[in-house]
Amino acid sequence: MAKQNTVFKDAFNRCLELFAETATLPSEPELGQALGVSRTTVRAILTRCEELSLIAWDKRSKTVLRNPEPSDYFPSEETDSLAERIERSFMRRILAGGAEPGMQINELELAREIGTGTTSVREFLIRFSRFGLIEKRPNSHWVLKGFTREFALELTEVREMFELRSAARFVSLPEEDPAWEELRTIEAVHREILAAIDERYGEFSELDERLHLLVHKSSSNRFIIDFYDVIAIVFHYHYQWNKANARERNARALEEHLDYIAALQSRDPMSAEQACRRHLKSARETLLQSIP
Repeated sequence: MAKQNTVFKDAFNRCLELFAETATLPSEPELGQALGVSRTTVRAILTRCEELSLIAWDKRSKTVLRNPEPSDYFPSEETDSLAERIERSFMRRILAGGAEPGMQINELELAREIGTGTTSVREFLIRFSRFGLIEKRPNSHWVLKGFTREFALELTEVREMFELRSAARFVSLPEEDPAWEELRTIEAVHREILAAIDERYGEFSELDERLHLLVHKSSSNRFIIDFYDVIAIVFHYHYQWNKANARERNARALEEHLDYIAALQSRDPMSAEQACRRHLKSARETLLQSIP
């Protein structure tokens, strides 16, 4: 039920994003398609909108009465963040196109696919463009500039500085910090995937992102956490760019992660630094091998 509740809250928040672009909401089937949810969830969303006096709902007519206020949304911790959904859709689109330089990305299509307004999508793309991987063109179009060896080397250099700093901070977190419980959960998932590696090796890239983001967040440094977005996107998806030996490569990375997790749990700064360096060196080699 908790999962369904998250789906509802997430879809409800996304539905509110549509209010800025229309005076009347579309039909229930169209709304369901735009939000990627069932008709039952759509009706629950419309009921809540009506209760909050956001819409006047009379059979097929759903007139927007007012723009949503921050208090109308469910808190972000109760839903998947919009940024995460935009990132996933953006990378799916890039991967489907083979991540070739010169590939076009259209804001409107991306927004429609996610079921959100173009403003959120544009903000994401602008933020991402500062790293030089995509470039703005006229008429809501963006162009993928390509992923070079030089870019990869610069990125790994910064990643290593940030993560070593974050790992050193992680081992000093107090016992009651929720990060330790999350680390234990992540460790358990690693062991589950390794136990069924032939079927589940494809799950590694998301788990990789989850572990490294947890470490980076412990830095409590807004610049490190903000920069993690581009690190995550590149490292997370390069596993999908290069599918050669994916099972063996991911199995080895899972083992390295377990060593890294054990070193963090030891709370010994030297052990954590050594395990972190070993894993990042391996990740850098894998990234460089994935570049055509």
